[in-house]
Amino acid sequence: MESTRTFRDKVFLILKGLGMGAANKVPGVSGGVVAFVAGFYEEFIYSLRKINAKAFKLLINGRYKSFYNYVNGRFLSLLFFGMIVSYFSISKVLDYLIKYYELYVWSVFFGMIIGSIYYINKDFKDWNYKTYLSLFIGIILGVGVSFLSPAKENDNLWFVFFCGIISVSGMTLPGFSGSFILILLGNYVLLLVESVNALYDTFFDLISGDFGFITNPERLRMLKVLVVFTLGSLTGLITFSNLLSYILKHYKSITISAIIGFIIGSLGVVWPWKKTIYKLSETGSFLLDSRGEKVVENYKRYIPELTNDTYYAIVFIFVGIAIVLALEIYGQKTRKEHA
Repeated sequence: MESTRTFRDKVFLILKGLGMGAANKVPGVSGGVVAFVAGFYEEFIYSLRKINAKAFKLLINGRYKSFYNYVNGRFLSLLFFGMIVSYFSISKVLDYLIKYYELYVWSVFFGMIIGSIYYINKDFKDWNYKTYLSLFIGIILGVGVSFLSPAKENDNLWFVFFCGIISVSGMTLPGFSGSFILILLGNYVLLLVESVNALYDTFFDLISGDFGFITNPERLRMLKVLVVFTLGSLTGLITFSNLLSYILKHYKSITISAIIGFIIGSLGVVWPWKKTIYKLSETGSFLLDSRGEKVVENYKRYIPELTNDTYYAIVFIFVGIAIVLALEIYGQKTRKEHA
């Protein structure tokens, strides 16, 4: 695969990483869907599965080139480079767009989920009672998760490690949003906003030669939380990828039908027309998190009236569908070139 990958393919791999990184940060959207639709999901899972005892043995023995080749290093490094860049660039733009153009952003994502369902389903022919059952279970789980109420923020390091393991499911399991799971666990702001901002600030402090953060207990706490969360995410990536690789190999049809179900179930999370319900104290005032932001309790979904905003939102839904179809066309072309 590596020897046949052109410069254009490498650029597109970074772009796919950007897409996955942005999708993973948005609650309700799964980076795994981007991987699935763009045609590199199985290679992604297979490559992650290679990060095992043999890989660590090569690394410890100083056989870095062998390690790099064994884990499909060029593929993973380009993809993760795109994800990291996305975290500090595209995801920041997304934060801005969601703040000021929330309806249209959710409309695009809703369209992308619809397009993903069409894409995955159109080539799936192995429908039988087992795959219909797994589809149904996937839908129930997806819908069930979307209506759970979020917990309170918890910075206990063992819980943070667990959050890292769970949150990475969005990368490895299409339709299962790691960011939304973090909202339900109460730690979305802590782990994907505050700790990332702490790293961002520390990075610029180091560049400017300012080491004052060493005596800042809150900054050190946030960095410690981020390190533990990252270790949990790496553990989750390796664990999930090995499990999914085995399941895809032995139960591919059941797995794909369950994934279709997850994605259908996730439509409730990304429904564009919803009002945010915030948690209230016993006195009726808004509960605030450590940033002073109102704490989200859940979302109230509704059917919109036919206004100009609604029509624009519908247009953006079709934009989302078009994005997925464009990814599909590119994915098919790439697979043909490498066949």
